[in-house]
Amino acid sequence: MTAEILVDTNVLVYAYDRSEPEKQNRALDVLDRLLVTGKGALSTQVLSEFFNTTTRKLSAPLTLEQAYSRLEHYVRFWPVFDVTPDVILEAVRGVRDYAFNFWDAQIWAVAHLHGLSLILSEDFDPGSKIENVTFVNPLAIDFDPQFLRSLSLTYEEA
Repeated sequence: MTAEILVDTNVLVYAYDRSEPEKQNRALDVLDRLLVTGKGALSTQVLSEFFNTTTRKLSAPLTLEQAYSRLEHYVRFWPVFDVTPDVILEAVRGVRDYAFNFWDAQIWAVAHLHGLSLILSEDFDPGSKIENVTFVNPLAIDFDPQFLRSLSLTYEEA
């Protein structure tokens, strides 16, 4: 299957944040669905931010070994897109043209340059669309997990 959805750092982090059980459950559900379908993707930026945040900023941080193990899993089972010079240039265009902050612009640039139609994140305006990239917040209380199925994902409940 081909990746169609870029997952932002906050979705990964909430999967390990025990201080936010509702968001943790939503994040785990979304990540499981994307893994099963092969529709999800990550970037090297997301993996770097994941490591930094989960080992330093959570109320119950992961150990270095736990974070390394999770990163190994993501690298092995998820498509991972590099932050390249072209991504940097596209991100700068996103800052200029759409007033993104630079780090969010890199997330958008990876999705845009690789033809990914959706970014799952709580950092963008949910439902907005910029140059064929739509932003959805899967951690919001009103997020309907059925939304993923509406994207023609072939997921079956276990």
